[in-house]
Amino acid sequence: MKVMISEDDFRVAEMHAQFLRMIDGVEVVGKALNAEDTLDMLVEHQPDLLLLDVYMPDRLGVDILHDVREKAPQVDVIMITAAKEKEIVEKALKYGIVDYIIKPITLERFQQTIEDYQKRKVLFAEAETFDQTMVDELMKTPQEEAESSAPPVPKGIDPLTLEKVESMLKQAKEEGLTAEQASHQMGASKTTARRYLEYLITIRKGKAEMNYGRVGRPERKYYVRK
Repeated sequence: MKVMISEDDFRVAEMHAQFLRMIDGVEVVGKALNAEDTLDMLVEHQPDLLLLDVYMPDRLGVDILHDVREKAPQVDVIMITAAKEKEIVEKALKYGIVDYIIKPITLERFQQTIEDYQKRKVLFAEAETFDQTMVDELMKTPQEEAESSAPPVPKGIDPLTLEKVESMLKQAKEEGLTAEQASHQMGASKTTARRYLEYLITIRKGKAEMNYGRVGRPERKYYVRK
């Protein structure tokens, strides 16, 4: 699968290229730093997929989508951008983009998007006709895909509270949290806080280390798993 990157920051473009090199069956065929080069390279390389930024020095990415469709009708487009404006998102969606990822992106989100796109390509290549189930599968977003495949939470774990605790760990960063600190932030008992923290470890979203202070017993400290 040939992928082209259109991104005005060469460092970000190289980061995206490195992400792509981690995925089997993907070849980066070009990196364009502006809209003009993007259109020229599309004709030259005829990629399967274009990763397109919005804010470029000569034209907005969404403003060249019409030209992209004319010059490379076979190409699919994934927007990767900091643009959050309603008009930009709406315009991009009307041109039938595959996905819209708002920066800063994570490796997991990036890989999930590309792998889902690969599955779509395979499905289109192998299927002669489509039933409703197949179409529904094609229309799923990466987030919906992740949610549908995620195991149900056990009894005693509230999904919204779990999300809050995970967010607390992310905010704590390298400092981490003890069960006592988490309980204060949650407004819950230490036992409840520990139950959520330990569950994050079981689903590989958290980790724990023993913290040996100068006095008293060692404490178990929790960190977000990167």
